[in-house]
Amino acid sequence: MTPTKHIIYLIFSISFFLLISETLFSQSKDNYDIVEKHLFFKKPKQYHIIDSLLSKHSKDSIRMKALAKRAKTKNYLEAESYAKNALGIIYRNISLYEKAINAHIEARNLAQKAENKELEIISLNMLGVAYRRMDLVKPALDYHKKALDIANSIKNPSNTIKHSIAVSQNSMGNIYLAINQYDLAIGQFNKSLKYEKVSNNKLGLAINYQNIGYAKEAKGQLEEALKDYETSLNYNNEIDSEIGRVICYNSIGKIYIKQGKLQEALSIIKEALNKALTIGDQYYIASSYNLLGWTQIELNNIETAEKNINKALILGQQYNLKSNIAEAYKHLSKIYEKKKSYKLAMTFYKNHIDYKESISNERNLQYVNDVIVQYENEIKNSQIKSLAYENELVKSKLERNQRIFWFTLTSLITLAIIIVSLYRNHQLQHEKQILTLEQDMLRNQMNPHFIFNTLNSIKLYIINNEKENAVYYLNKFSKLIRKILVASTEKEISLEEELNTMKLYMNIENIRFSNEINFKIKINDNINISKIKVPSMVLQPFLENAIWHGLSAKKGHKEICIKVDKKLDNHITISIRDNGIGRKASTEINNKKSLKRKSMGIDLIKARLENFSSNFENKCRLYIKDIMDEKGNPLGTKVIINIPTQKHLL
Repeated sequence: MTPTKHIIYLIFSISFFLLISETLFSQSKDNYDIVEKHLFFKKPKQYHIIDSLLSKHSKDSIRMKALAKRAKTKNYLEAESYAKNALGIIYRNISLYEKAINAHIEARNLAQKAENKELEIISLNMLGVAYRRMDLVKPALDYHKKALDIANSIKNPSNTIKHSIAVSQNSMGNIYLAINQYDLAIGQFNKSLKYEKVSNNKLGLAINYQNIGYAKEAKGQLEEALKDYETSLNYNNEIDSEIGRVICYNSIGKIYIKQGKLQEALSIIKEALNKALTIGDQYYIASSYNLLGWTQIELNNIETAEKNINKALILGQQYNLKSNIAEAYKHLSKIYEKKKSYKLAMTFYKNHIDYKESISNERNLQYVNDVIVQYENEIKNSQIKSLAYENELVKSKLERNQRIFWFTLTSLITLAIIIVSLYRNHQLQHEKQILTLEQDMLRNQMNPHFIFNTLNSIKLYIINNEKENAVYYLNKFSKLIRKILVASTEKEISLEEELNTMKLYMNIENIRFSNEINFKIKINDNINISKIKVPSMVLQPFLENAIWHGLSAKKGHKEICIKVDKKLDNHITISIRDNGIGRKASTEINNKKSLKRKSMGIDLIKARLENFSSNFENKCRLYIKDIMDEKGNPLGTKVIINIPTQKHLL
């Protein structure tokens, strides 16, 4: 081919290439113009709709800047917020963290103005990621926690918010990694994985498996970590993520170094470095140089290793990548140790330790330091402004502030005294009420009729020379009186103790009926009555009513049954059933009596049950039912008491 023909061919090739490029660019531009036109016509507010239209263009900084500008003129806050977040991610991935943070803050402000929780949560998460990449743990944790709190406060979260929850949990896990809390980190990553698996978000799955692998590697579980890295790499290959491959290659290479597979490590780390250089992410470029240098140290290729480590150090210092700087110092120390320059090796190792400690201190104290700096700046600004005012004005303000301070302090003290006095008065009233209830309870239990009748019955046994019965019932009576007196000093006793006391009471009362009353207690096997607490002597008034009003006028078989069961959660049910004449007949008999017996026991028990249940979420419930046959004839009375208790005691 002659030179002239060669030139003509070259011109033709260039012209053809430019034509094709212009055509593709024109088609891409036309496609984006259609998308943007549709976006501004519909103005959707949901993030997933906006993202479905713009995600293919979100990495184009020129288009995102233009979108933000146009959205601002159209007062389309959601699109402007989306564009600002997209720009923040672009800046972050090229290590321009300050610009990234400013963009995300603007996006958050726009989201708040639009009252769009989805975009606000996303902006907060992106702020957290940017701060985390700068090794500033405190603000990163604050922003992710705010995002998580807002997301969890939404009753019916959208898929976008669910994804944001997963991002928050993943990022908080990364923060736990940064402060060496590996088990806590794995817990957060596993929570994030659940959300990502449900939505089949392969990018989220890749990120979480990568981070779980990092935590396991830090714990020395190298084989398990390698499996997680390989799983992450598979997901990154599925979604064709170059940055994901860089991260996985570096992580797998690090495992190979620790396992002594140096040639495999060298190969995969070089591949990671080439991809990182193409992408332009300075953080991962520095990481790859550090790992490459480390591998070459292990292979005794010291000169090449030193060059690569110095590249990592320069990048770390240029972009303020603290963890990479610390890592570079450690490897340089190893290099100079191998060169037998022990003084330099010690210097670099000391730099590594000092820098690592400074990072740790910054991580733990950065938030506090920021507040102190801000506070000091405010004081200085206030001092500068105060110089512009006359001395008399300053003095006047100070005097006014003093008056306000003392007035406020006096008001607060007075208010506190009033509140304490009211609370104490309420407490005393409550204690008085409880004391009155306990006194009334004791008087009710020490019923003079009951004591008189019991002693008369015992006296009759003595007169009839029934010594054994007299001694037996006298012992029972003395035990009952002692239990009543002990119970009067206690607000609550075990259900087991209460049932034993009721057995004694019924044994004594049964004397008058020549032991005709068949008294039974049935307890559900699953209930531990020794652990359950009830108000003392709470069942006695119901047994007394059953005897006086139900059974005393009944002829034939007499029966009272106490049953303890569990029918409701966090409750036990105590039922007292008699086969007496029923409440209606008893009322008629009582009305005909010239001397009527007035029982205050039930009202007293209701008050005591109400006071007892004040310590529980659930309340005591008391029901009294008449038992009837099919024809409406009375078969007796049933008292049901639902008493709250702790769930684990049932």
